[in-house]
Amino acid sequence: MAAIDLTKPAYYINRELSWLAFNTRVLEEAQDKTNPLLERLKFLAITASNMDEFFMVRVSGLINQVAANITQPDPAGLTPAKQLAAISAEAHDICAHQYNCLNRSILPALAKKGLRFLDISDLDPGRRQFVERYFNDTVYPVLTPMAIDKSRPFPLLNNKALNIIIELSSAGNHEERYFSVVQVPTVLPRVIELPGGAAKKEKSFIFLERVIAEYAGRLFTGYTARNAAVFRVTRDSDLELDEEDAEDIMVEIEKSVRGRKRGEPVRIEIEKGMADSARRFLVSVLELDNADIYEISGPLDLSFWMEFCGIKGYDHLRNARLIPQPSADFADTLDVFEAIRARDILVHHPYESFDTVLQFIRAAAADPGVLAIKMTLYRVSGNSPVVEALAQAAENGKQVTVLVELKARFDEENNIHWARRLDRAGCHVVYGLVGLKTHCKICLAVRREEDGIRRYIHLSTGNYNDSTAKTYTDIGYFTCKETFAQDITALFNLLTGYSNNAEWKKISVAPTTLRETLMRYIENETANALAGKEASITAKMNSLADASVITALYRASMAGVKIRLIVRGICCLRSGTPVVSENITVISVVDRFLEHSRIFRFENNGAPKIFLSSADWMPRNFDRRVEVAFPIEDDALKETLTGILDLTFSDTVKLRVQQPDGKYEKVDRRGRERVHSQLRFHELAMSRARASEEKTELFRPVAAEPYQYPMKYPG
Repeated sequence: MAAIDLTKPAYYINRELSWLAFNTRVLEEAQDKTNPLLERLKFLAITASNMDEFFMVRVSGLINQVAANITQPDPAGLTPAKQLAAISAEAHDICAHQYNCLNRSILPALAKKGLRFLDISDLDPGRRQFVERYFNDTVYPVLTPMAIDKSRPFPLLNNKALNIIIELSSAGNHEERYFSVVQVPTVLPRVIELPGGAAKKEKSFIFLERVIAEYAGRLFTGYTARNAAVFRVTRDSDLELDEEDAEDIMVEIEKSVRGRKRGEPVRIEIEKGMADSARRFLVSVLELDNADIYEISGPLDLSFWMEFCGIKGYDHLRNARLIPQPSADFADTLDVFEAIRARDILVHHPYESFDTVLQFIRAAAADPGVLAIKMTLYRVSGNSPVVEALAQAAENGKQVTVLVELKARFDEENNIHWARRLDRAGCHVVYGLVGLKTHCKICLAVRREEDGIRRYIHLSTGNYNDSTAKTYTDIGYFTCKETFAQDITALFNLLTGYSNNAEWKKISVAPTTLRETLMRYIENETANALAGKEASITAKMNSLADASVITALYRASMAGVKIRLIVRGICCLRSGTPVVSENITVISVVDRFLEHSRIFRFENNGAPKIFLSSADWMPRNFDRRVEVAFPIEDDALKETLTGILDLTFSDTVKLRVQQPDGKYEKVDRRGRERVHSQLRFHELAMSRARASEEKTELFRPVAAEPYQYPMKYPG
């Protein structure tokens, strides 16, 4: 057989189009009528938030490449200009499906449940009088009309803000037209509840922008408002940062974050029915093309529905509440250090509570024997108990070192705030390495015990964020093995000081050894298959885009290695291609929790090697981030992780399988058992917790919050 060129574009899927396909899978959950109504609305909000970030970062990056005359094609053969054209077509199609779902399915269904959204024309005299009075008393004083003429240029409009453009004519000259812009104030509720309907157990609402548009003429004495329409601008929001020349990285990041408000426009959403004159004017002043215009049949910015979905009194329109369970492995003792000394422990979030991690950090902060705590923070919650525990540890006299990644996209301001809080408390705060994001999730507690110093470690696939830990599926690992402790100590020395060429005993670290380690294990499976030995790869991750890894997987498949990939989002590998990838199956699970854990299993001729990691298989994770992959060596824990992979693959409710054309289809359930993997994981956690409760009186159920949806499904 002739050698196959595995770099052919036909074997790869474009990264951006793959991400849009993922967002379409999220949209399918909004369209799925078997999901409760408000859950469908949440998924719709997630798709909109996802699209905002996609345009602010990915589309803006491609626009900048085109402006710089970059014509290098990606592995799928698309130049930046061709990618933009393909993205525009797909994004317009997604937008049409979003509003078709809202207008034709969700809003009518909400109305049947007594939640109605009205327009001005739908109001009876009593409600119209209420709306007019609300405008005069509450809205009018807040509004600021911004005229546009030779002395007053087009205003700088905030990224993603709702605005209304009003076309005016003067009383003395009806032919001459003027434009003015009014920003919809964010200090007022966007959804206004209307009076009446209580007797019928109904609630009626109207949008703030509809009220402003109706009475906008009152802002312009002596002029006539000819038309008013809503629009929204999305801007380039990727940070531009020269770390090499920056004297103070925090100051430079703060400047860059402020600069997001002035980023170049990359998309404009306009209300359907906007006058052609207003449309032409906006496109001209914003210097956009027709392809950048998204005409909307409905309320702009679907992400706001996430807040509305919290409406009280409608629990019957939501999923049943599920409570994260206590970890059974910590049930036998109130001493977390004793539990970790007894055995290595895995905790599967959000099915098992993140409180276990908080208890570990708080115990380290309070324990007199703990001398030092070292930790990395990438994304933390707005009111972080992790940060407060670290601050308390420093105030208790412990040596606390925290690496805060200031460059975590869209969390920069939050992380700057926490970095300053930790610094004030006496922690030693560092910001990582120039040119690299520190994305690994590690915590080290150094404790003096009777037999000497012992180091306790927590490693995770996800962030130290108590909020997202309720919505993201992640796995945490506790150990006090000395070989792991030596590696993690060396890694912190590398991150905080001058240290090179560390020889890792257990872990693999990007950007130095992680890619090499993964490639070695993939190639080992290839060699085993060629030698007739047991060979398979099962891997779970968020994204797969690295061309060298994809090529290695193709070679393994061609050698006969059975490869199963669980890839939530971006997947540039094309499965099912004859000869090249017919031994590769790719699935994606989109459900109430965001699949976020990274698990890599290599059969290794019957002696499986299993790793957990903070890294996806993408160039940025291998080359531009500090990441960690760590082996799980305990046989029982290996079985647990293998079970997680197998149960995910057995899903018949939320699993979708990639087809050779790159599209995803749900599995055919006919004749198959109904398996809803995320609910099964919750049932398993409950079963383990009940067994522990029966075994020990020390067990205490945690007072946990119910699961909530993530605001967005990041790529």
